[in-house]
Amino acid sequence: MKQYKVVDLFAGAGGLSLGFVQTKQFSIVAAAENNPNARKTYKHNHKNTRLYSDVRAIDYNEIREAFGEIDVVIGGPPCQGFSNANRQHTTIISMNNRLVKEYVRAICELTPTAFVMENVAMLRSNIHRFIVDEDDLSNQTVMDLDLSEDNIELLPAGINLPNALDFVKESSNIEARSWDDKLFKAITVLYRFRINQPKFDGTIEKHRKVLVNALDSFTEIASDDSDSVIASLDKKMADSLSAYMNGTQVSFEETVDSIESALLVQRMLRKMSEIKENKIHIFDYMVKEDGSIHAVVRSYAVLDYIKGVLSSSYQLEMMVLNAADYGAPQRRERFIIVGISNCIEKKYTKPKAVIKDGKYNTVQDAIEDLESIPVYLEIDTPPIPLPPMPENISELGRKLRGKMLYNHISTDTRDTAKARFKALKEGQNFHDLNSDLKTTYSNAERTQNTIYMRLAYDEPSGTVVNVRKSMWVHPHLDRAISIREAARLQTFPDSFVFEGTKDAQYQQVGNAVPPFLANAIAKSILKVLKD
Repeated sequence: MKQYKVVDLFAGAGGLSLGFVQTKQFSIVAAAENNPNARKTYKHNHKNTRLYSDVRAIDYNEIREAFGEIDVVIGGPPCQGFSNANRQHTTIISMNNRLVKEYVRAICELTPTAFVMENVAMLRSNIHRFIVDEDDLSNQTVMDLDLSEDNIELLPAGINLPNALDFVKESSNIEARSWDDKLFKAITVLYRFRINQPKFDGTIEKHRKVLVNALDSFTEIASDDSDSVIASLDKKMADSLSAYMNGTQVSFEETVDSIESALLVQRMLRKMSEIKENKIHIFDYMVKEDGSIHAVVRSYAVLDYIKGVLSSSYQLEMMVLNAADYGAPQRRERFIIVGISNCIEKKYTKPKAVIKDGKYNTVQDAIEDLESIPVYLEIDTPPIPLPPMPENISELGRKLRGKMLYNHISTDTRDTAKARFKALKEGQNFHDLNSDLKTTYSNAERTQNTIYMRLAYDEPSGTVVNVRKSMWVHPHLDRAISIREAARLQTFPDSFVFEGTKDAQYQQVGNAVPPFLANAIAKSILKVLKD
């Protein structure tokens, strides 16, 4: 049987790879994954694959020399994009944006017969955009895209900074007045708790050493320029915060006010640094009536970029697939782009759903047979030998169950969490708790519906995330679901072993492409390749 050669980029734990391998007609010859824990997991389960740590450093000519022509490139490059959600925040764009362009580079240099790009359904939205950088200016394909004018707020209103416009234009100012990363992180966390004094005080104790060492170094500069004003804001914050930490006569409100102005200026400096590091092209600067300063940039949609660069060589098919339609016991929508070389005449057809009439696999189908098996709390616990398969096990359970149970490990919980577990019924979440069980959250009303979710046995789960952070609760047992149970919801077989720290394993499961969905996509690609 012919083996088609595949390269998997941004491979994670290897869910997409596994789905392709399960067809027995795809061989993953090379993969790339940056996260060290996920890389351990990938290597454990795909032992014969050449594994790279940095996709940006891959020489694709070297891969061709080693393995010959590559038939398929697969992968899910992360992309945050430049959107309304982050224009006013500390960071302007995510470094992940470059990774989408790295994926496109791989396609252009390997010229596979087909490729599969997997990402969240939101990528279709026009708000996910790239900002024009200095390299884009010489790329006619990019400059011919539909560019829109956007602006990045550098300095908010209310900060009286003399000659501020000249200051933000001069990149040499960045390093001279920027806090180090440890101090910036500590002050940012303090400011986050500006309406919660107990948590504010707790954060001070946690970061006391960093704060004491840094605050003593702030001195005022005696001049009348922007540099002096920034130094004065830093000194005012340092004096106020030091006094508050020492218990002298300064109020909580005064301390928060002194932090706010200094921190907003530091955020400006960080944005200036990010613009420089990412070579973002500033078309102009703008000072608004309220005194705020903005950098004028241009941006283009991520999807327009992908189509603009690849559509001349590939037939592009875009679709949103729900993992539940392909047998996964969870509702998980993913946006998939399939590219088929223009050299292939046969038209690509998306995979047909295998679940009919809405009779989806459920949480019970996936994990009920594990209910009587105790979970462990430590990741170095040896695998558990499984007894013979129960007669009443579901068809899904039969497919996933192995001879040994790896990663049946749960998170240890405190008394407060256990009380919440006991209070919740199937399908309920944090918002269904009595107010006396919500006291540890600074703003309980803003808590997401997925927090402290007790799963319901008789329906598919929602999208599996890092269920340890979300504290998903077993349908019948008063405990968090285990790594293996979360992996079952993702359709990983019991023989698939996760490596790394406990939180890293939970995160790998949540980030993965369900192998059932990956397998359906692989089979749809096979139909074209065989023809």
